[in-house]
Amino acid sequence: MQEQPEHPPVPQRHETVEERADRNLVELLQELRVVQTGVQIVFAFLLGVAFTPRFAQLSDAQQGVYVTALLLTVVSSTVLATPVALHRGLFHRGAKRRIVELSTRLALVGLVFLALALNGVVLLLIDVVLGRAAAIAVTSASMLMFAGLWFFLPWALRRS
Repeated sequence: MQEQPEHPPVPQRHETVEERADRNLVELLQELRVVQTGVQIVFAFLLGVAFTPRFAQLSDAQQGVYVTALLLTVVSSTVLATPVALHRGLFHRGAKRRIVELSTRLALVGLVFLALALNGVVLLLIDVVLGRAAAIAVTSASMLMFAGLWFFLPWALRRS
């Protein structure tokens, strides 16, 4: 009986380095479009919160969490949009591989800021609705979920 390999071999694509860079950039920009839409929705929500009558009733700590989440959303949006600016700024300069490499790193950094921003929103909303203890517990679970699914799972799969 012949042993089966633990993992099937990855099929090789027949593409040039330039074609691979083109494909990788298109895939990355598509992924960033999806994420950017979510960031914009969170940002719009946060902008609206400050203009509600209940906002004035938030404690100083809650307002601090609000401002932090808002700023983390701005940073996330900026970092996640940077690959588009890089592509536009370096278009037709033969730098596509560099753009892909840097943009991949920027996407990961942007996801970290997005995870922090979303957890800030969770912390604020649960604190207002259920209280501080529940907010800390739910936000801790949420942070573990983000860390596990967005960062640990891909890392573990790359290593296997």
